[in-house]
Amino acid sequence: MIADNGEQLGIMPAKEALKRAEQKNLDLVKIAPNANPPVCKIMDYGKYRFEQSKREKEAKKNQRIVETKEIRLSVNIDTHDFDTKVNHALKFLQAGNKVKVSIRFRGREMAHAHLGNGIMERFAVACEENGTVEKPAKLEGRQMLMFLSPKSAK
Repeated sequence: MIADNGEQLGIMPAKEALKRAEQKNLDLVKIAPNANPPVCKIMDYGKYRFEQSKREKEAKKNQRIVETKEIRLSVNIDTHDFDTKVNHALKFLQAGNKVKVSIRFRGREMAHAHLGNGIMERFAVACEENGTVEKPAKLEGRQMLMFLSPKSAK
């Protein structure tokens, strides 16, 4: 048993502990209910819950949620279209988001997966100042995927 001011009260019956809590207008809270005997604490539970929710809100406020943005390319992409896609990816990486680059192979394009590898390598080289390759290009079914993550700010 632990009191609200931190002093240890020792082992006592639950009724006596509850009586002491009521005398102080506080709550008897089980800290370790599975222990033998169970460990309880005399405290203001409402105040404790309020402070805990305040801490959680503060932690949530300082949290940065990283989104994954997707960029789709094709095997026969033109240079200007490729540059536009690279610029979009650079904006996403500068904003701190991860980028998923995908190429979907249609019909007979599956026979030329090596062309997709070349495009992915070009894309990775074009984005290397703002991002690093998290997962290299890999063919999964009819899609080739590569993941880029932003470089950490120094």
